[in-house]
Amino acid sequence: MTARQTRLRPGVMALCAAAGLSVALTGCGGGGDDAKSAATTAASSAPAASASPADPDAATKAAVLASYTSMWVEQMKAYRVASPDGTKLKDFATLDALSAFERDLAHMKNNHTVIRGELGHQPEVTALAVDVKLPTATVEDCIDLSKWQTLDTKTNKPIPLPTAQPLRYVATATVERWDNNRWMVTEYEPDGTRIC
Repeated sequence: MTARQTRLRPGVMALCAAAGLSVALTGCGGGGDDAKSAATTAASSAPAASASPADPDAATKAAVLASYTSMWVEQMKAYRVASPDGTKLKDFATLDALSAFERDLAHMKNNHTVIRGELGHQPEVTALAVDVKLPTATVEDCIDLSKWQTLDTKTNKPIPLPTAQPLRYVATATVERWDNNRWMVTEYEPDGTRIC
């Protein structure tokens, strides 16, 4: 694996901008029942691999989506408390994706914000290359912020999203199958200009 250059994600900037954060529209978190709700929502909103029974890649697509969805469950746990502690985020995200999430969490902690509510998803595998040295998949996800909320932990009051922030936008993830046969999210890029 080669090191990858990290960069700020536009989506994160817009989302956490409302909270004074460099938010990437990925999530910023809180705890308790909300964490269970987020896990349930993420797991139930992940569609089955968008493939017919005759699709020879159906099982691979399902594995990619399972890893991507697990990354989101762990990310939401972290964003609900503004910390990766106690999560398995590193089991599903690495390289640029993990670095971006860690930057979000640091901004959230510094600005005393967490995330509440639910984040909607509609992920699908849009590209798959398995017969190569490093198998890679592309996942496109329609992110829905309509039930998402950034909370100021000092005042316990919600922080509104920026007025220009779309409630639904496309995010793209690169997912790679590493030597341990585990699919890992290596890049995650929200795109607030692509409405879904």
